[in-house]
Amino acid sequence: MFRKNFKLLTIITLLLLATFGYQLYPAAAEPKVKNVIFLIPDGMSLDGTTLTRWYKGGPLALDEMDLCLVRTYSSDAAIADSAPAATAFATGFKSHTGYVGVLPDEANMPGLQPIAKGDGKKPVATVLEGARLSGKATGLVATCEIMHATPAAFSAHYPDRKNYDALSEQQVYSGVDLVLGGGYKFLGPDARKDREDLVKVIKDLGYDYVTTPEAMKKSGSAKLWGMFAPADLSYDMDRDSTNQPSLEEMTAKAIEVLSKDKDGFFLMVEGSKIDWASHANDPVGIISDLLAFDRAVKVALDFAKQDKNTVVIAVSDHGNGGISFGDNSTSKSYDKEPLAAFTGPLKKAVLTGEGLENKLNEDRSNIEEVMAAYFGITDLTGSEIAAIKEAKKGSLNYTVGPIISKRAHIGWTTNGHTGEEVVLYEYPTNNDRPTGVIENTDVARYVERVLGLNLKETSQKLFVSAKEAFESKG
Repeated sequence: MFRKNFKLLTIITLLLLATFGYQLYPAAAEPKVKNVIFLIPDGMSLDGTTLTRWYKGGPLALDEMDLCLVRTYSSDAAIADSAPAATAFATGFKSHTGYVGVLPDEANMPGLQPIAKGDGKKPVATVLEGARLSGKATGLVATCEIMHATPAAFSAHYPDRKNYDALSEQQVYSGVDLVLGGGYKFLGPDARKDREDLVKVIKDLGYDYVTTPEAMKKSGSAKLWGMFAPADLSYDMDRDSTNQPSLEEMTAKAIEVLSKDKDGFFLMVEGSKIDWASHANDPVGIISDLLAFDRAVKVALDFAKQDKNTVVIAVSDHGNGGISFGDNSTSKSYDKEPLAAFTGPLKKAVLTGEGLENKLNEDRSNIEEVMAAYFGITDLTGSEIAAIKEAKKGSLNYTVGPIISKRAHIGWTTNGHTGEEVVLYEYPTNNDRPTGVIENTDVARYVERVLGLNLKETSQKLFVSAKEAFESKG
């Protein structure tokens, strides 16, 4: 029933926007800044940052930013799924597992108010939408498919993160100025139940639709839509730079395009596959994409320092994997182990676990040669060779991640998310910043305040009762 109502809601919203256009409204408060760049290293745990810093051998760009701690639980669980975690950042409301951009139908965690009758699954405005309606340019950048949970939570509304048909259609018609990432197969008619060709729609809406790094760099359009993979982009360590841009390059291009708007901009950037590597317990994948994310942070910081009217936020949505710098094998020797005992085995790897899969032949008879050449491991056991040989296609990183972790004394507790607080890094233009331990919803409220938005009014403008709206039009 909700799906039908939501389809009607989407239709009437588009009709109203087409009829009246985007109307500006008075801001809730005097804007503090002109621009916000919101960077999300999905699933980044603190020990992953520690590991990456030691691997790099020097400070990260993140290290110079102010910081506080953020609680990550959702409306119905102590350990959050990415969909409600991103929804909290985007809307200022905690939500239910699997829900993007909508209120939960259950809020049973301690301290939360129950959901009012009739408000369950109700769409609520995002900071991106608030910025858009206030006249600012807006953009989304991600290394996963763009309709994945985090980018979708900032640009779409649906109580099912897996419904890519609904999410991608809303994104295409959302009015966002720039989209860079992966997922073009989900825009084409062959993968969609409605058989709609959303790539054609994107072009008809006036976007410069690009599919290569070169075309992205050359584009001079104020409306840019770049799709560089059928689904997710490769890990940065595995990436073919002629076919896929780096997160740093996409962030730089996004800032170049959006900063031309005299009213300012809001940009969300996600380092998506830090999370995926953590699920697989693959430390090389984490290092690969956390370093790529940190280079994107530096691009944002460099712009903010020069612009002097931009806030940069970098914060993970949740922990993942239970990664630890040190494992059971170092229980008695932790204070005697040299740094190289941890970083040495990792520095021998030149591909992630995902990238290794393409180097194995069809019958996987070259496992020892591949692991020696690309992972620097020459002492595989018989059981490790058997595990690699039997690993399912597309999941080799789940097998080789623990293999290299054991040699680098990196510990793990789970292949799922974890519920600890995460670090919020921020570069403010003044001393106006969050401090202490805050809720993930507070991050959205902070963005709302510094940009002078009013998300409540934005929700009232964007979302109406389909039945009442149609009846009012006869």
